[in-house]
Amino acid sequence: MKDYPNRFGFSVSHTTRGPRPGEQNGREYHFTDLNTFQALNKDGAFLETALFCGNNYGTSYTALMEVLREGRWCILDIDTQGVKQIKEVSVLAENNYFPVYVFIKPPSLEMLQDRLRKRNTESEESLKARMEAVAQEIQYGTHPGNFDAVIVNDDLDTAYKELRAFLDPMLNTDKKETNGEN
Repeated sequence: MKDYPNRFGFSVSHTTRGPRPGEQNGREYHFTDLNTFQALNKDGAFLETALFCGNNYGTSYTALMEVLREGRWCILDIDTQGVKQIKEVSVLAENNYFPVYVFIKPPSLEMLQDRLRKRNTESEESLKARMEAVAQEIQYGTHPGNFDAVIVNDDLDTAYKELRAFLDPMLNTDKKETNGEN
């Protein structure tokens, strides 16, 4: 987003999990209670929803459309449950919005588990549940045809270069549209 300040916007999802230290409502997530989340879901407010490690997550149509109306590509940080749902939503294609799917893959389950432990935001129980879910995510994410690109996040600079190489042809940008940083 820093390299393309006028091209991308981030969709802030809703979640029923509590905020982690340093997170602010409306910035990282719209933190909400289960009853409110379920009411929004029942009213059709979400493009996609997921249950992950006992917490609900969802991307609202409102959050998506706020970014798209600005003429920006909307970045969704979602799991494979959400990807599967979005692939079935015809309203996007009807409005000439065609998602691009990029799977960010951990270098290994062991390295991911180590990263999560160092973050110190997970209990052993939630870490175990998360790792079980990640194994399923990787299986879906690396299956041919499910994503347009798979990028291994073992080195941030290398992963970013791969992402840029994948996206740049679609963006049809020149150096004037970026702020010159890599």
